Amino acid sequence: MAWYFVLLIGIGALLLGALLGFIISQRVFKRYLEKNPPVNEKMVRAMMTQMGRKPSEKQVRQVMAAMNQHK
Repeated sequence: MAWYFVLLIGIGALLLGALLGFIISQRVFKRYLEKNPPVNEKMVRAMMTQMGRKPSEKQVRQVMAAMNQHK
């Protein structure tokens, strides 16, 4: 075999691996987000209610702002 066939096979394998890696990681990440959704205002209200507090809109926004600041 000529050296350029080996080079073409190597480049093809690299591109195929990158494409498969991207597709697999995208599906794994989507599955992770379905199981563990990011925190939203509704969840903050539910947590505060479970702790025995009646959350005001200002408190919910403060908690969300604090969480977004630490991201």
